[in-house]
Amino acid sequence: MPRLKVTQLRSKVGNPPKQRHSLRSLGLKRIGDVVVKEDCPEIRGMVYNVRHLIKVEEVE
Repeated sequence: MPRLKVTQLRSKVGNPPKQRHSLRSLGLKRIGDVVVKEDCPEIRGMVYNVRHLIKVEEVE
């Protein structure tokens, strides 16, 4: 199963609570944090919600 490498590029300050909660659920706390998550619909939904704050890459 593919995995997603998610990197936070921008701050969550000034964004709606739903987006802040999505970043937190992904495991991102501050700019520069990187997490690797399994590619599933739930993760894709959170990534889509905060796509302007993060960078996503597929990894094996």
